[in-house]
Amino acid sequence: MSSTAETAASRMRGGGQPRSGHGRRIVAALAVTQTIGYGVLYYAFSVFLAPMARDLHASKPQIAAALTLSILIAALCAPLVGRRLDARGGRGLMTAGSILGAVAVLAWSRVESLWQLYAVFAAMGVACSMVLYESAFAVIVGWFDGPARERGRAGALLALTVVAGFASSIFLPLTGLLVEWYGWRQALVVLALVYGVAAIPLHALVLRRRTHAKHETATAEVRAGIVKAAIRRRPFWLLVLAFTAHGGAAAVMAVLLITYLIHLGHSPVLAATLAGLLGVLSVTGRLLTTGLQRRLPAALIAAAIFALQGVAVLLLPLVGRTVPGAVGCVLGFGLGFGIASITLPHLLVGRYGTAAYASLSGRIAVFSVADKALAPLGAVALAQAVGSVWVMGAVATACAIAALALAAYHRV
Repeated sequence: MSSTAETAASRMRGGGQPRSGHGRRIVAALAVTQTIGYGVLYYAFSVFLAPMARDLHASKPQIAAALTLSILIAALCAPLVGRRLDARGGRGLMTAGSILGAVAVLAWSRVESLWQLYAVFAAMGVACSMVLYESAFAVIVGWFDGPARERGRAGALLALTVVAGFASSIFLPLTGLLVEWYGWRQALVVLALVYGVAAIPLHALVLRRRTHAKHETATAEVRAGIVKAAIRRRPFWLLVLAFTAHGGAAAVMAVLLITYLIHLGHSPVLAATLAGLLGVLSVTGRLLTTGLQRRLPAALIAAAIFALQGVAVLLLPLVGRTVPGAVGCVLGFGLGFGIASITLPHLLVGRYGTAAYASLSGRIAVFSVADKALAPLGAVALAQAVGSVWVMGAVATACAIAALALAAYHRV
C-alpha cells in the first residue's frame, strides 16, 4: 500500500466510537432485509421463468435475459452506490432502494411484453445495487469502524450472511406455493408487499447516517485519496482478479451443477439434493473461515479453500459417476461457496481502513458481479461447443487463478 493511502486510511480508522446495542439491531434488521431481498429480487425469478415464458409467448432464454440484464445493471451502478454509501451512510440509499425494489416487483406483475420485462428488470438492477450485500456490508463496516471492533465486525458479517444464506431455502418453496395458489402475477404482488412492508421501515428507522459526517468535505478528499492510491497499485487488482475469477466459477457451478450431475448418470432427485448442499455448506465454510481468521491470514485461508474447490471440480469428471465421488466433490466445492462474501470486506478493511470501503468494494463489484452474470452464459456456450468436461476444467482454472491471486496479495 502506498504511503498516501496508508496515511489517509490511518487518519480515518481511528479507534471507533463506543457502540451500544444498536449495532445488534442494525445487524438483525439487515439480516431480515437481505434474506427477503435476495429471496424476492433474485431467487424467486427461477420459479416464474416457465409461467412467464408461456404467458408472454417468449422463449426461456429470452425471459432469463431479464435477470442477466438486472445483474449487469447492478454491477454498473456499484461504484456510484459505493461513493454514496461512504459519504452518507446507508439509511437514505437503502430506504430509496427498497421502495424502488418493491415498486419494480409490482410493475413486474403487470408486464405484457419482453420490452416491458427488460425495463422493469433494469430498474430492479438499480434497486439491487442499493439494497443487497454490497450495501449491507458497507453499513456494517461503517458501524464497526475501528480496529478494536474487528471481532464485532467479523461476527456481524458472519451473522448476516448465515441468516441471508437461507433466502433460497425459504423463498423458492414459498414462491412455488404462491404461484400454485394464485398464479404468477398475484404471487408477485404478494412478494412485493412482503418485501416493501419489511424492508422500507427497517432501512428507514434502524439504519443511521455515517458517523463521520461533521467533516464531510475533508472526508471526501481523504476517500478520494485512498481510492486513487489503491487503484494505482498491484494489491487492489489482485483482489479484483481473485474475486472476479472465483465469482464466475461459483456462478457457473450454481447454474450448471444439477445438469452436469445428471450428465454423469445420477438421477434428477439426487442431483438436485447434492446441489442443494451448496447452500448449507456455504454456512459451514463461513463459520470455518471466520474461526480460522483469528489465527491465520484471511488471504491465505481463502486461497487454500479456493484451491480445494479447484481440485474438487477437477476430480468431478473423474470420480463423480459414483455417488461417494459426487458427494465428495460437491462437499469440497461447497466449503468455499460463500466465503468470498465475508473475506473481501476483511481484506479491504485490513489494508485500506473503513473510510473508503464502499467505494473500493463498488469498483471490485463492477468486475465480479458482471462476471457472475456472464460466466454461466459463456459456460453454456463452451459446453455446447466442446463438451461439459471443458467447462469443469475452466471452473477449476478460475479457482486456481483466484487462489494464486490471493496468495500473491498476501505477500505484497
